[in-house]
Amino acid sequence: MRQDWEPEDLIEVWTLLEDDMKKVRNKSGATRLGFALLLKFFEVEARFPESAKEMPAAAVEYVAQQVKVPAGAWADYDWQGDRIKRHRKEIREAYGFRANAEEDQERLAEWLAAELCPLELSRDRLAAVVARCRNDHIEPPAPGQVGRLVGKAVKDFEAQFCRSRVERISHATRSRLEDLVAGSENATGEGADGDGSVSGGGHGPGVVRLCPASW
Repeated sequence: MRQDWEPEDLIEVWTLLEDDMKKVRNKSGATRLGFALLLKFFEVEARFPESAKEMPAAAVEYVAQQVKVPAGAWADYDWQGDRIKRHRKEIREAYGFRANAEEDQERLAEWLAAELCPLELSRDRLAAVVARCRNDHIEPPAPGQVGRLVGKAVKDFEAQFCRSRVERISHATRSRLEDLVAGSENATGEGADGDGSVSGGGHGPGVVRLCPASW
């Protein structure tokens, strides 16, 4: 979420409409302001802020004026209790979204590996994941979770890519490649007592593994 907002942008994005005001009508104080801010934040980002610091100060001031609650009350909003859980649930339902489940994260990782990794080698997939979740009306994972999903997707794609290439190689060719690799290892190490030995059975410098998985 960007932090700098011009007055015209605040009015366009952060103005509470009639339906929004109906949702905050039965709330008061910090609860009223906190709910209104989460509601508009979710409308913009299709997710909830990870902390109060992520909420733009200008938006806090502007929304506070609309709900007639002092902007300082935002600091008193409870981020840990059951109330914010109810607020998030209510806001998701208002926009037709649902919470992100473990199976959703597994499907996202599969989608990244199958659809994005073959086309785009960059590991920055946050925008794509958020867009995918928004399209599916699912609250996206937290940025830290997205990072783990991307890492898993890249690893899965590389393994799948390697297996698909190895499967195209004939058994005879595969055997010759294994002999070449073994020969390179022998050439770079002189045994357990030699100066060029590699501790723990590792590979000497210059040896390139063509595939992370075993042939």
